[in-house]
Amino acid sequence: MIRTSPIIDEAIEMYPTENGVSADRRVELNRLMNQRLATAIDLQMQMKQAYWNVKGPSFISLHQLFDKAYEEVECYVDSIAERIVQFGGVAQGTVRASAARTELTEYPAAIADGLSHVEAVARVLSHFGTAARHMIVEATELDDAGTADLFTEISRGIDKLLWFVEAHSQSSR
Repeated sequence: MIRTSPIIDEAIEMYPTENGVSADRRVELNRLMNQRLATAIDLQMQMKQAYWNVKGPSFISLHQLFDKAYEEVECYVDSIAERIVQFGGVAQGTVRASAARTELTEYPAAIADGLSHVEAVARVLSHFGTAARHMIVEATELDDAGTADLFTEISRGIDKLLWFVEAHSQSSR
């Protein structure tokens, strides 16, 4: 039997907390962070897709790099989910919720060579880095320096991963 998933954006009751951020702001922050959580989970799995399927002369270095990216993004996923829960929210990190909400395009399944994976990974890292920077602005507008700081850390980490990945497609001048 095939089951349909419930509507992802259904209202989820917030748990009470003494956190100093107002309830209205926490609701909005949790909505925004659940969006970023879904995208981060998709990013994490796209890194693993590249890791599993890369081939060619740069196999071992790219295989290791994509695994490192997967592990770093896993930490970001956990940090985002924990921040949601700290605010009394529910981290919506199931595969179905992530697939329904992600902002990333589908990872190309038919690629194998290293350079194609480098380009695909660079594209999704760049997109996620942009989303993280948007979250910094959104959290700042909602007067939440802690969440802005979390996403500042994430954006720095993503920028570093992007640098490592893009170095494989850049040649000396």
